[in-house]
Amino acid sequence: MWNSIDGEFRYFSKKGNEIRELKNTRQDRSYQEEYKEVLRSQTSDSSISVDGVKLTLKSLKDFFNSYNSAMDPSYRVVDNAIQLKTRLGAFIGLSNSIYTQNPENTTLPTAGIDFEILEKDQLIRHSLVFQFKQTFENSSYKYSLSQFSLNHRFKFVKSETFDVFINTKIAAYNHVNREVVKTETDQNNNTTTTIDKISGGSFQAPLTFGLGVDYALGNGYLTLSYNDIVGLGIDSNGEFPVDFSIGYKFNL
Repeated sequence: MWNSIDGEFRYFSKKGNEIRELKNTRQDRSYQEEYKEVLRSQTSDSSISVDGVKLTLKSLKDFFNSYNSAMDPSYRVVDNAIQLKTRLGAFIGLSNSIYTQNPENTTLPTAGIDFEILEKDQLIRHSLVFQFKQTFENSSYKYSLSQFSLNHRFKFVKSETFDVFINTKIAAYNHVNREVVKTETDQNNNTTTTIDKISGGSFQAPLTFGLGVDYALGNGYLTLSYNDIVGLGIDSNGEFPVDFSIGYKFNL
């Protein structure tokens, strides 16, 4: 048996009416592996070794299934197959688009859709997110961006009520529309202004990192995020990043 208590995963073993907690405390930079002594005590009536057992859900399941099968030929092995869950959500936000030219550091509205894939048993702290994000132009900055991206989220704080995660944008396809105003002055001091419209798409591996929170609410989660705070595979324009969003996603 296992549970998440105050963001910490705890494991328990039951034999007969006795329930004992499986612990692995750390002292002087080494783990004590107390859980192995508990397992040895509870399975002393078999020859199954606990030496290779790790204090993880998968390893414990494999050990319990091996012991139960050896002691009871009619025991049905619990399926350890990967079990996926999905979530679909939408968000709105604001961004100053620091990974593009933004001469006046203008903040633009954004909106988008997230499709999240999670594994509920063995990789519960990880998820993949396919995201579409649209950045809209305004009257002072004629720039818009349509972006499809693949993201990984690591939930370093996880509880029944909320998760706190690091979002890593791994790959993205960007399609940009922009107006560039050029002013030229000739020898007679005559000024000519031209507007160039630029449009095009490209693939990137930006490796940008952000932070977010999922808060359980109804049949899903309220999501707050601070996006693309720093990037390793892409250059910024040097401005302080302002890229916040709020949204809601449903469990499918």
